[in-house]
This record gives sequence, C-alpha cells and structure tokens, in this order.
Amino acid sequence: MSVHIHISIGQQTLVLVDDSGRVLRLYSVSTALKGPGERKGSFCTPRGRHLVRAKIGAGQAANTVFIGRRPSGEVYSRELAERYPKRDWILTRILWLSGCEPGRNRLGEVDTMRRYVYIHGSPDTAPMGQPGSIGCIRMHNADIIELFDLVPPYTLVDIGED
Repeated sequence: MSVHIHISIGQQTLVLVDDSGRVLRLYSVSTALKGPGERKGSFCTPRGRHLVRAKIGAGQAANTVFIGRRPSGEVYSRELAERYPKRDWILTRILWLSGCEPGRNRLGEVDTMRRYVYIHGSPDTAPMGQPGSIGCIRMHNADIIELFDLVPPYTLVDIGED
C-alpha cells in the first residue's frame, strides 16, 4: 500500500491518504504567513506536486533542534527560545520536499528543494491551524514523528489552496 499527502493552505491541514483515497490521518498544520507562492525569497508555501526527497532525523528525541538539516546538539526549551527569540525553530524531524513541476516548483527561481521547504516539527506552543511559517509546513512534534514513520521517501505531496 502506498500513501499520498494532501496539504491545504486554505484549511491549514495535512491529510495522509492511501491508494483508495481513504483518510489515514488528518493533522492541523501551519503554512506560510505570507500565503502561497513559489519564488525564491518569497517566504511563501509552494503549491503543486512535490515528493519527499529526504527524511531527516530518524531516532532523534522530540524537540531536537536542527540547523542546516543537522542536529545542533540542542533540545528546544522555553529557556532556549528566550535566548534566541528570532530563530525559526526546526525541530524533531524533517521531510524535505522537492518540486515535480519544472517552471512551477522545480528548477530556477521556483525550486522548492533549493528553497529548503520542509514539513517539520515546531515548538508545541506554536499555533497550528493558522498561517505562521516562513514557507515550510509546520507540525507539532508528536504529529511529525507519527507522519515521519508512516511515509517512505518519495511519497507524493500535493499542496493546494483548497
């Protein structure tokens, strides 16, 4: 059985479905504060067909802090957040997305992978169900751990406004 991810920017949800279209999981997420968009430097969430190009963080503890897709040796805490108030927290697990549509979300100025767009964990205090990221799809840590374990590399991911 293969699975597929549907992300709705409008609903702020991520749905995991199987081949038959049966919903396996439904998560509340947070996409870009600036809305949908594909251009490099836009801080928007890219639309269209993507795939999970890399899974990063298997076996790491919840709240492990990632910098440059590598564990920093830090574990997120309120004290750490107070020390680095402007940091965009990438925690626990990373599903690195790659666009599948040349000219829309792949290659050139619209390349999702080169924009470092991920589905990733975030502080459990971060609000879900409303836009707030700088382009990525944020999830609560327990949710990203569960999703990470359910999806293989190259899982298809469709991101739409509906």
